[in-house]
Amino acid sequence: MSELEKDLIEDETASKELNNEADNIELEANENSASKKEELKELKDAKAEFVEGPTAATLPEHGPIDPNTGKEILLSLKNVDITFGKGDKAVRAVKNASFDIYKGETFSLVGESGSGKTTVGRAVIRVNPLANGEIDYKGVRISGKIPHSLDRQVIRNIQMVFQDPAASLNERATVEYIVSEGLYNFKLFNSEAERIEKVERIIEEVGLLPEHLTRYPHEFSGGQRQRIGIARAIVMEPELIVADEPISALDVSIRAQILNLLNKFKAERGLTCLFIAHDLSIVRFISDRIGVIYKGDIVEVAEAEELFEFPLHPYTRSLISAIPIPDPKLEKNKALFTYDPSIHDYSVNKPHLEDIGNNHLVFGNDSELAEYKRIRESGEHPKSITILTDEEKAKYDEELKAENNTKVDESEILSTPLHDTGSIWYSILGFFLPIIGLVLWLVFKNKHYMRNYKACKKGSLLGFGLIGAIILIYLLALLLALI
Repeated sequence: MSELEKDLIEDETASKELNNEADNIELEANENSASKKEELKELKDAKAEFVEGPTAATLPEHGPIDPNTGKEILLSLKNVDITFGKGDKAVRAVKNASFDIYKGETFSLVGESGSGKTTVGRAVIRVNPLANGEIDYKGVRISGKIPHSLDRQVIRNIQMVFQDPAASLNERATVEYIVSEGLYNFKLFNSEAERIEKVERIIEEVGLLPEHLTRYPHEFSGGQRQRIGIARAIVMEPELIVADEPISALDVSIRAQILNLLNKFKAERGLTCLFIAHDLSIVRFISDRIGVIYKGDIVEVAEAEELFEFPLHPYTRSLISAIPIPDPKLEKNKALFTYDPSIHDYSVNKPHLEDIGNNHLVFGNDSELAEYKRIRESGEHPKSITILTDEEKAKYDEELKAENNTKVDESEILSTPLHDTGSIWYSILGFFLPIIGLVLWLVFKNKHYMRNYKACKKGSLLGFGLIGAIILIYLLALLLALI
């Protein structure tokens, strides 16, 4: 017998022993023994580690190295799709998103409202499930079903700072308990004195006082609440922070303080941050690299200064154009660069995200990518902001007004009519009376009652299909009778 066969037999025997021992302990655990249940959980984790390999139940000390940059990859999104709903009501919020976050950097994800920024952030902390693709942390898949022990490590290493500081804090708990909750859950202290010391130290680091620990969240301002949220995340000593627009609900002066606080923790603790925002002017201050997302598609990824110097995708240029200019006169005469998605023809040549050099990734088809590459290699700076003279500005405003007057009112299409319910009774009516269903189908489509239209269409098609089947059976029966 070969050595390989011996090893396989030994592995199979060890696996059976683990299974038998786990089954025996599970029977004993039914007697409400807490210690036995804990032992059962440890055995199941050991079994998962034995079957799937050592990385299935634990995280390595370091992540993989990017061969292009030589940097350690902490988090990696690979062809991630996130979908909400099913069937006709399914909404694909994120489409084939791929990017890496290096250890110790701040990666900002920027886009307009509804573009999928927060959806990506919530997927990283395992709140939103993936429809396709995977998310890796230090080279280990953390999306989908993972062992319990690995799940706890992910929670410990990835923390989130939420957008609304008031809604994310328990109003019935004191600040001391809010900050200590993670310490309690993961037993990150040896004594009560050590826990209090950790909480007081982190509260002082975020700019609050130990006396604030006995107060409740409603007794603080918005900026102070956000500091409490940051303290709750940092006290866990995570490696990655997901900051979901942490400054959007704060005053301008407070925003700078929160950004400085995040930069301070990055410098002192080597913290890695996924910073989600909709304002490019803010992320330029805090970011090492920036990713731009539009309607679920990652359209551009580059280092912060590279992105501002060479904004290649038209949507990125429109975001830069929207940044206010401090000079009121220049701002008044600025002509906005407006992004029009119809300029792209993706009917045949499908787009994809590709590195065009200088670690600069852009989304486009082959012809667009060739043009982007030519622009970048030539050193030509794409123009995002145009300052007009007073005469040019007046003419520009008149043209813009005329264009808006001739535009179709999109609200008639985008807004859902009051009675557009898509009731099942429309499908039933279309099934039993397909001619009437066909008429209603055309009427609802013309009036943009899309849910009712789909319900009538579904019922009518089924009804016509049934009538056709009956006629076909009748003809076959008649043909057999004649034969």
